[in-house]
Amino acid sequence: MALDLKNLSFSRQILPVAALLGLIAAAIFILAGMPDRDLSEPGREPPRAPEALADSLRVAGSGVVEPSSETIQLGSALSGLITGLYVQPGDRVTEGEVLFTVDARAARAQLREAEAAIAEARAAIAEARSTQATAASQLELYRNVEDPAAVSRAEVIRAEGEAAAANERLRLAQARLQAAQARAGSAQTQMAQLTVRAPIAGQILAVNIRKGEYVSTMGASAQPFIEMGQTDPLHVRIDIDEEQAPRLALGEPATVSPRGAADRQVRASFVRAEPLVVPKRSLTNSAAERVDVRVLQVIYELPETDGLFRVGQQVDAYIAAEGAAK
Repeated sequence: MALDLKNLSFSRQILPVAALLGLIAAAIFILAGMPDRDLSEPGREPPRAPEALADSLRVAGSGVVEPSSETIQLGSALSGLITGLYVQPGDRVTEGEVLFTVDARAARAQLREAEAAIAEARAAIAEARSTQATAASQLELYRNVEDPAAVSRAEVIRAEGEAAAANERLRLAQARLQAAQARAGSAQTQMAQLTVRAPIAGQILAVNIRKGEYVSTMGASAQPFIEMGQTDPLHVRIDIDEEQAPRLALGEPATVSPRGAADRQVRASFVRAEPLVVPKRSLTNSAAERVDVRVLQVIYELPETDGLFRVGQQVDAYIAAEGAAK
């Protein structure tokens, strides 16, 4: 049957077909744009309280692993070229071990100049003492003459002047010796400062310099040349929100787990609580996290865990609150 265009009605035939096609298109668009509702495992395991504190009063906090000595940042007191670098990250060093050296040629030259000045001053002192002894003997001889006519008054005055001048020359030579010794001491101090040694026994955590680089003294915002600390044992610095701090049972152990590994929990022992409440600096990147708060920092000692914790690593911690069941 042929379609009669003359008898085609817009309201009864065209409009319903257009509406039906629009509904089909809308359904296809909605179905294509729907999100994937399939369940999947979370990207990382969320923190959870330990079984011992699951039904008890507790305080939660986040923290950062640090050396038990805290991190020691080392620099150089003087600028210059790095002439020797003797450690790498991960090395263990003893107290006093050389870590790196800075070019000391200028300081050695100053030391040689000062040593030459010391030798010259000592020679001048010996000469001045000889002259002083001669002048003193001559003056004593003139003063012991019994016959006033045998020695004129002018000769006595001249001998007294020579004796006084000899004394002044000796004092000047001694002053020059002291100045030269001071310059030598300053040069030796500079040479000692150009050799940087480990202040304690510990582990090298970071090395931010290379042999041959020119380095300047560390300013307020400069990067430390070497970072080290005592990593046996490790400590963890846990931030407790100031609103939760009054509930914290100080002295109780903490249950600590690495961020994203809540199933690997260890028991950390209490070390101390810092006396100063400070602004929160260690962030967890949680959407619900508040950053405009102050925190009480509590230090705990981690047990030996065979590499489970490393310096700078974020952790989650749970601590018993006041009134919790023992």
